[in-house]
Amino acid sequence: MAATHKSRPWFLRIFGTKIPTPLDAGRSDLVVVAEGFDDAEASSTALERAASTEPEFRAESEVVLRHHLDLPEGSVADAESIVAQDGYVRGVGRPEDVTPVVENSVRVVFERVQVLDALHCSQERSRMAGLAQRLGGSVAGWDALQPPILAEAPPKRGRRKS
Repeated sequence: MAATHKSRPWFLRIFGTKIPTPLDAGRSDLVVVAEGFDDAEASSTALERAASTEPEFRAESEVVLRHHLDLPEGSVADAESIVAQDGYVRGVGRPEDVTPVVENSVRVVFERVQVLDALHCSQERSRMAGLAQRLGGSVAGWDALQPPILAEAPPKRGRRKS
């Protein structure tokens, strides 16, 4: 049976590893593992700090990257259509993020799933800052969510290898 363009080649189906399922941004067990609400702090510094604190940021795993913007009410729809081109969707903010700092504006959260490193985080921060500035708003900050690390499973019982 020949492989189609939508399936994996036969040798990967037999010998390959499982393809990991993508992270679901709607999961209820996601926790904030990294955040940057200080404009002066570099993304690399925030991610280094996050890797050494609990809950620990795991750079090799996907995160839900969320950007918190304060935008005028009339420009929210424009912002949504612009960020949708890059795979962002409008998310739900935390209760403490509901009150925007800027008067006559709305706190909006845009999120997408991606593997996060300092370079891409900085690029996305810059992109969101430019968008907010063009639309007459400002950026409050960003955060990254991952599921918590589960406790290690107990060792399997069975035959020992000699």
